[in-house]
Amino acid sequence: MQKLYQDCEECGAYNISIFSNCTPEQMDKITASKTCSHYKKGQHIFYVDNIPLGVYCICKGIVKLVKTNNDGKEQILRFAQQGEFLGYRALIADEPLVSTAICIEDTIACFIPRKQFIEIMDENSSVSKHLLKSLSHELGVVEERVQSMAQKSVRERVAETLLFLHATFKSDSKQDDSVISITLPREDIANIVGTATETVIRLLSEFKTVKLIAFEGKKIKILNKAGLEKISNASL
Repeated sequence: MQKLYQDCEECGAYNISIFSNCTPEQMDKITASKTCSHYKKGQHIFYVDNIPLGVYCICKGIVKLVKTNNDGKEQILRFAQQGEFLGYRALIADEPLVSTAICIEDTIACFIPRKQFIEIMDENSSVSKHLLKSLSHELGVVEERVQSMAQKSVRERVAETLLFLHATFKSDSKQDDSVISITLPREDIANIVGTATETVIRLLSEFKTVKLIAFEGKKIKILNKAGLEKISNASL
């Protein structure tokens, strides 16, 4: 981890984060109190069960939020990327963190201390509404995932996960937006699906054979989105 200076208003995350709702005086308060750090791929930003001392805003990069069971197996709860905040749910609830944040690519994140963050929430209703909207969305995603784990087969969940990754990490290329721009190990995909890595490898190979997907190096390209949607909705 390397400390650095990051000007909020020059940051690519500024216009898509809650900071865009802040007054100049509130931005001055954030700038005076925050610390920014550069994390290498694989580094941890925070750990499960720690007490949140503030929140993190992702300026650049992608982070996975994971929980690890007693056997050491990870379960990926969600991803966070530019403009998103980490740790605010636990901070608002005054509870320990429920996941560990791990960078899956080089990441810049700014830490805003608890006191300043709570003050801005109290002062600015737009910030509070933005956070409430984010919390509601996360709750909806969790409810859908619980339903999926309970009702869908592994094959259906793999198709669903590929569609989720494509929607979340669609390529920026104007020529081809069918590529999932993020490179995830097969183990990470298995940890999203909730199954063994070998099962995911077998099903990805099957999807490739029937031309639902293709591989471009380590990235996955969606060839037949409608076909994946049909498989993912088979139990519905």
